[in-house]
Amino acid sequence: MTDKTFQFLNLPRQPPRTVPVNVRVLGYGEISGGFDAGQADAQAGRCIDCGNPYCEHACPVHNYIPNWLKLVQDGRIMEAATLMHETNPLPEICGRICPQDRLCEGACTLEQTAFGSVTIGSIERWITDEALRQGWRPDLSHVRETGKRVAIVGAGPAGLACADRLRRAGIAADVYDRQSEIGGLLTFGIPPFKLEKDVVRTRRAVLEEMGVVFHLGKEVGRDIEFGQLLDDYDAVFVGTGAYTFVDGQLPGRALHGVHDALPFLIANTERLLRDEPSPIDLNGKRVVVLGGGDTGMDCVRTAVRLGASAVSCVYRRDEASMPGSAREVKHAREEGVEFVFHRQPLEILDDGHGHVRGVRVIATELVADGHGRPRPQNVPGSEAEIEADVVIQSFGFLPSPPDWLKAHGVTLERNGRVVTGADGALPLQTANPQIFAGGDNVRGADLVVRAVYDGREAAVSIARMLAQAAVAA
Repeated sequence: MTDKTFQFLNLPRQPPRTVPVNVRVLGYGEISGGFDAGQADAQAGRCIDCGNPYCEHACPVHNYIPNWLKLVQDGRIMEAATLMHETNPLPEICGRICPQDRLCEGACTLEQTAFGSVTIGSIERWITDEALRQGWRPDLSHVRETGKRVAIVGAGPAGLACADRLRRAGIAADVYDRQSEIGGLLTFGIPPFKLEKDVVRTRRAVLEEMGVVFHLGKEVGRDIEFGQLLDDYDAVFVGTGAYTFVDGQLPGRALHGVHDALPFLIANTERLLRDEPSPIDLNGKRVVVLGGGDTGMDCVRTAVRLGASAVSCVYRRDEASMPGSAREVKHAREEGVEFVFHRQPLEILDDGHGHVRGVRVIATELVADGHGRPRPQNVPGSEAEIEADVVIQSFGFLPSPPDWLKAHGVTLERNGRVVTGADGALPLQTANPQIFAGGDNVRGADLVVRAVYDGREAAVSIARMLAQAAVAA
């Protein structure tokens, strides 16, 4: 058998090809192609199995990355998929949207050399897609039903991960969500060119085959009382996300032509799902997006596809400080987005008729003050105007805790985050021992993979609590 120990010397890092820019901006299909079996095998063979897998440590769910890369090389695709699911209930989704350059691939030993990291994310995606295509499903033949039932509020990544792990523990899982589709922001917030919605629908089918029951179009607090869930179920997991946008308090934010990032993205996704025209006309318009995170990149790239004549991203720090994925910045730049760094927005300007005509900004410089990363400081006398017909604000998001949480004894922080794990509670258990929470409603707006981790770990805590209760009884 050929020794692949030093394969990285002769085989360069080669991600899957992307759709050509002039084609991809015309539609919303995923822009990254996939590997075939030979390419996946070859790229997996670049792993040097370094003995101290920094990639695994940097992964928020601590995937067994070198192990499933080796299984790919051995042609054991089904075993690779099974091993992958031991740590990550949503690998095909994380393989597509995780910022691997800041996580596993950024920590890869080869990334510190001229050879470039192993293409971990693309291989993760290929393993799951191919295994599911071949009929892979989790083996629950050994699972013994406990007779316990858990309600999950929110069908986003945290809720889906929790449901997966509960079923593996023999606990019934009913998921309630106000939307007509599962996924939360996976479906309604992340554009299809990053995550096609059929991928989420396939995961729904897998979960339903596992016995997860979805109650969609059911809003807790409106269609069903939260107290009823507490009465009917042994425990409740709350994964309601973070949907309240941070208001930059900019003068002019009420002008016609100003949009907030998440409503903008959700409106566009909903109209795509219904195959309707866009409710927001950007054709031929100059669009400025304020904010440099992944949501900002989703906005600029969506604006391009909606026919904007010019799209700019204004960010108050430098490119190296951008909180999102470098890959997404690269894709946006390829698609014609202009980046304006070291600029702090001061005001959205009125054309005299209640419409946007531009943004007044001031230059910034980064100043180290000994407290975390350098902070931007305005440069006096450097104000300028950026012309715009449409402004999209993307300054981040906060949890929107429903009133019924506090009414049932759940402690909240001042910013709306749910407090978990305090005063001897189990991980992700709230002040009400029957209620658990995780994802963005606990962390604030964060990565999908960290929400997956929370859902996974909350299920472990729930199973532990129910087992302890059964013994005590």
